[in-house]
Amino acid sequence: MSDDSAYSKDRPFLARVTESRLLNKPGSAKETRHFEVSLAGSGLSYKAGDSLGVFAENRKVEVDEILAVLGASGDEPVSPVMLKLPAPIPLREALTSRLALKSPTRKVIETLAERATSAEEKSRLSSLLVPEAKDVLGAFLYEREFVDLLAEFPSARLTPQELVDHMRKLMPRLYSIASSPRAHPQVVHLTIAVVRYVTNHRERVGACSTYLADRVAMGQPTVPVFVSHSHFGPPDDGAKDVIMVGPGTGIAPFRAFVQDRIASGATGRNWLFFGDQHRATDFLYEEDWSAWLAAGRLARVDTAFSRDQLLKVYVQDRMRENAAELWSWLKAGAYFYVCGDAKRMAKDVDTALFDIVAQQGGLDGPAAAEFVKQLKKDKRYQRDVY
Repeated sequence: MSDDSAYSKDRPFLARVTESRLLNKPGSAKETRHFEVSLAGSGLSYKAGDSLGVFAENRKVEVDEILAVLGASGDEPVSPVMLKLPAPIPLREALTSRLALKSPTRKVIETLAERATSAEEKSRLSSLLVPEAKDVLGAFLYEREFVDLLAEFPSARLTPQELVDHMRKLMPRLYSIASSPRAHPQVVHLTIAVVRYVTNHRERVGACSTYLADRVAMGQPTVPVFVSHSHFGPPDDGAKDVIMVGPGTGIAPFRAFVQDRIASGATGRNWLFFGDQHRATDFLYEEDWSAWLAAGRLARVDTAFSRDQLLKVYVQDRMRENAAELWSWLKAGAYFYVCGDAKRMAKDVDTALFDIVAQQGGLDGPAAAEFVKQLKKDKRYQRDVY
């Protein structure tokens, strides 16, 4: 019998990464990877729709850089206030696995302004703190990490303890699970966009995505993980149809849904909307979708590859093109799911859904809003957005 209480966010399981492969084809502008993480021996269980929490470590090169500009050895004992530790830990440990090296706030600018002994540095820092410079300060901080500030304002000497007290906790990253426990009971599949970019003339990385892609020793039990249970999941009634909208890495839970519905013998139809940049390089898990389509496990796959034509096409455009069919599925009791970017995609999909309900259902604004509200209430419209 599985015992989920043994391992949790507060006591993560040290898992093994057993597979890491690139999903994009050569020539893609993206780096999206498929990972397989073994939960063997953990007693952890998951269901389709759940997420895996991963605790990362920061890159050694970044930690070394901070220690260098701070003039520290890394052995200095620190007690970061937000960690509520029973005893101090070495600075290097705090910077490696406990604290986020990104996202400095106004507070550290205030501290540096107080500490700066150079008149020029003091003036620059103070100019960022005047009320009318709010937007300038925001843009300045957005471009920088803590190491940039320490390097740019060397006269403002901070002690190791002062630095860590300005930092935030390194939080675990939650990734939607891309597999079903019915198909893979002891293994979790993840679909992760590896983040690499440049700001302020420095190479930056996503701490967790590059931890898994670049720094984890394959097959070694070193990755601290936990299962985060979700209310997001396929319908209990396998006879219900499902419509899934998941562009980019938002595809992850829907791969789990389809695996799950096949394994459980669900008779309801499955309809997938997927979007990315180019069909030739960015059709994530194309082999799976094609095989399931050929076997009749998927009723439809509608794709939107935004850069393959002059005018960009997105998943919400494909929804509108298939409005009559989509409405007939919804009227017949289908469940509607969205996963991915909350800022734009999920809003655009929500607007498209509302418009389809209004037009195809012949409903005015308030009646269409009521229909969509009822879908949510009945758990027939679910979102996993980030």
